[in-house]
Amino acid sequence: MNTTCRKFAGCLAVAVATLLPATPPATASEGVAPPSADDLAAAVRVAGQPDAIGLARSNFRQVHQLEPQRITMGDKGVPVYTLNPDFVRGIAGAPAGALSSIAVTATADSGQKATLQAMPDGPGKWVAASVFSGNDEETLSARLKPGSVLLNEPQINGWYELGPGGVVLLQASMPQSPVGEFVPLSDYQRQVRGRYADKLPGSDYQRDRGIGFTQAVPPPVDTGLPVAIVAGLIAAGAAGAGVVLVAVWRKRRLTPR
Repeated sequence: MNTTCRKFAGCLAVAVATLLPATPPATASEGVAPPSADDLAAAVRVAGQPDAIGLARSNFRQVHQLEPQRITMGDKGVPVYTLNPDFVRGIAGAPAGALSSIAVTATADSGQKATLQAMPDGPGKWVAASVFSGNDEETLSARLKPGSVLLNEPQINGWYELGPGGVVLLQASMPQSPVGEFVPLSDYQRQVRGRYADKLPGSDYQRDRGIGFTQAVPPPVDTGLPVAIVAGLIAAGAAGAGVVLVAVWRKRRLTPR
């Protein structure tokens, strides 16, 4: 296993979002479709399996130079949504976020924390796909109001509270709006359209091989990701599916399976 920055993970999240089954709401303002209780439970079970714990152990070893004697996996899954390319395009009825993973916190006996990402591996099936250092997802989800979800804008390493009427930026490496300020959904759509619409598939940006379209995709044998996810990721890199990733280096470190 190797350790890479989360820049690759942003591309992966966008690609995986296109593979996840979803039942979109009638309009974006009505929010996003949540995972079922069965899916949440299945993701948490996967996080407790030996291979998932071994993946977390590798993250602690590589990132923190730790060799935990014991790792405890959380019993709660946090649904994580990523910015929906159709929302950026302004397609009517497209929700702002698309489900990308379910996050489960791993805690070493030293107190260090990491976040395991469970991703879909077929209908009703989930797989431990990667582990990030830290537990941003758990920490930030505790600040969400009822009826809101956690939305990631990977291009700026931004985390938002996404509610029925708009978003509130919780934290970001490159904040595009003040942290804690409510932004109506229509305004947020205009913002992300302005930031990314000219970088979507078919744009001059893509044809000129702008950032994100020139990055090599690691071969499946190195990632160990499920075949369906790898295929979607390769398609995203080749065809430019989803929002292009702006080159932003993350402080969090990723250990892919």
